[in-house]
Order: sequence, then C-alpha cells, then structure tokens
Amino acid sequence: MSDTQKPWNSPMPEPQFNLMRRILAAPSPVGLEAAMTYGVLKPHFEGFAPASWQLHQFKGHAGVVLDTHPGRDDLFKVMIIGHADKIRMQVRSIGEDGKIWINSDSFLPNVVIGHEVTLFSEDPEAPGSYRRIQGGTVEALGAIHFSEPAQRNGDKGIKKEQLYLELQIHGENKKQQVENLGVRPGDSILLDRPIRHGFSPDTFYGAYLDNGLGCFVTAEVARLIAEAGGTEQVRVMFAIASYEEIGRFGSRVLAGELEPDAIIAVDVNHDYVAAPGIGDRRMQPLEMGKGFTMSVGAIASEQLNRIIETTARKHDIPMQRDIVGVDTGTDGMAGVLAAVDCVATSIGFPIRNMHTISETGYTRDVLAAIHAITQTVQALDALPDPHREFLDHHPRLDQAGPLAHRGGDKPEKTVK
Repeated sequence: MSDTQKPWNSPMPEPQFNLMRRILAAPSPVGLEAAMTYGVLKPHFEGFAPASWQLHQFKGHAGVVLDTHPGRDDLFKVMIIGHADKIRMQVRSIGEDGKIWINSDSFLPNVVIGHEVTLFSEDPEAPGSYRRIQGGTVEALGAIHFSEPAQRNGDKGIKKEQLYLELQIHGENKKQQVENLGVRPGDSILLDRPIRHGFSPDTFYGAYLDNGLGCFVTAEVARLIAEAGGTEQVRVMFAIASYEEIGRFGSRVLAGELEPDAIIAVDVNHDYVAAPGIGDRRMQPLEMGKGFTMSVGAIASEQLNRIIETTARKHDIPMQRDIVGVDTGTDGMAGVLAAVDCVATSIGFPIRNMHTISETGYTRDVLAAIHAITQTVQALDALPDPHREFLDHHPRLDQAGPLAHRGGDKPEKTVK
C-alpha cells in the first residue's frame, strides 16, 4: 500500500466527516445518552452489520454493544469502548427574578459564559417526554460594569455558583414564567456549538469531541471489520458506554455483563505541546497531528500494547506513547473495576481545549486510530491461539538482557 493509499495520510472523506459530525451532534448528556446510541449509532450499525451480528441493549442505561459472535464465549472476546455521555450543565434552582441558576459540571465556569445553550426539559405533565428550549445564554456577572476590580484585571475568577441561564424573561412574575415553561431542577443544558472544519487543513473544532469521537472510531472499526468479512477466532464487541464522565460506571457494567478477554478504550487525549503553561511541567510531548496515542502504565497490558505497536509499525500508522500513571482516566479501567480478568489499554487522539466549547482535533489522528485498532483486531484474529498468547507471554523483567551498545553508538536513532 502506497502512502497515498493509506487513509491516515489523506484528508477525511466528506461523507465520513459528516457521519462524525452527526454522532458528535447527538444531544446525549450523562444519563440521557439514547440520542446518540439509539438515535444515531443503532441505525448506523444496522445499516452495515451482517445478519449474524447482534446488538445488545441494556435496562439500566442506554449503552449498546454490537457483537460479532453472540453467545460464542469460547472465542477470544475483544471489547472496543467509546462513551456516549457528554458533560452537561444542570438547572439548580429558579430565582424570583427569572434567573435559572445552574451547575457547571465539568466545565470551568469562565469558559461557558456568554455561550448559547439548549435546555432539555422533561414535561411535568408527561413524564418521559422532553422539550428543548433554545435562545438562552450562560451568564455570571451580567456586565463588566457590575464586576469587582479584581475580576476586571484577572486576579479573581468566576465562581461556579455565579452561573445562571439567561432566557431574557421580563415583566411580572418572572419566576412563575420560567416555571410555566416546565423548567425544573435537574434539567440538562448543553452548549450549542456544532462541529465545523477548522482553518488549518484537516482540523475540526466544536463542543463535545469528548467523547463522541471515541464512539465514531468504534463505529468505523465495526464497519471496516464487517466489510473485511468479519473475524474467525475473535469475538469483537463494539461497545458504546454511558456514565464515563461520572466515574466510568457504564463500561464497568458492560464488562461485568459480557466478560471480555481484552478491552481497548477509545477516548480523547491532550495535546500537551500546545497546552498553555504545561510544557515546563515536563509532560509527555503528545501533539495533535502526530498520530494516535497508546496508554502505557496503570492497568495497560504490555502484551496488548506490544501487538498494537507492532501492528502500527508494520502498516506505518503514526503512534505516540502516553504515560498514564495509576489510572488510564478512560473506560480502559472497566475490566478491573468490574473484577473481570482481561488485558486492556486505551487508544486516543490529542485534542486541544478539552471540556470547552472549542475542542479542536485533527482528522488524520482519528483515522490513524481507526485503522490501528482495525489492524490490531485482525492481528489478534491471526494468532494461533489468542487465549494462550496472553496467558503464557507476560513480560519477564528477570529475563531482560544487557544492552549490546552505548547510547552514543546510535546517535541517529530517536526513541519515541
């Protein structure tokens, strides 16, 4: 395959970009993920999945799993996980002056001020039926004229308790007007910022790349595996989880129910090189535009990582190593949290401005992740016995050999 034929070396085709945009656009705040899982991904899966594949659905949450070999517990089971839940704001209380006081969840308070949002309100007269209220903005001070001097010069920030939703309510009985709309504490609020092509080639930006991108990658791997004729020795479970943003709870349930032998979580990562004020902390130099990332450390399996890295090198797919310490910070932890014996790792792609309205990514990094995972699944399927591969080949540091050269002997070699 020439460089020009490698998808990760080319711009993302517009139909594929539009699929990514539709997945990312689905309003799926924590606990209400079905807009993405049932509204977009379920019909998408049904559009290409062979008749023998099965879609698992769950009672306690809106996660879904597309299964290539339902019931075949004898096969080596690989679960690839993206999470559909988005961070959101929530209504906290309604003031007499019509202000809708809100919780900021995992947003920094200052990054949401002035931005347009949609409030999703459950109809008090018809529980389970939801309406959308648009035209509001998130505010905190009202105007610079009402701010303290320390806030004007940047010495003092905005507190999360100061945030409210401005619906331009005026006249008499302002609180009653809001309550007449059916707005109640607990209602979810999402930022209105669709995904757009960026200025720089092959970039894109908008809200909630975390983690519709992981769901998009998981879905594209499923499509590619289906188009390649499926697998023989490996049962692949393409999982779209819930509740990741509040503790990786949804993927823990999926792992507990389906007991995979291997987990590959797919989630966004940080561009540490571009992050302001981070370079001097000596973080790993992950960078947008340099390929997908692979977690090293925490519960990440060195055996699984070896197969991923070997596969990426074989196909010249650009890869970066991510050091994760004691916790991957992703659904890669699902197996150990669910007390399931499995190998696991986490695959990502560096983005900028995470948990803001202007998250930014690079399509070729996303394509690199899609094809690296696809090729890894196929490499696992080609093993003589995938089960014994991981049972018998744990790394042995007591068998480590001495270096046969000094570092200065290979000055041209760069270790990534």
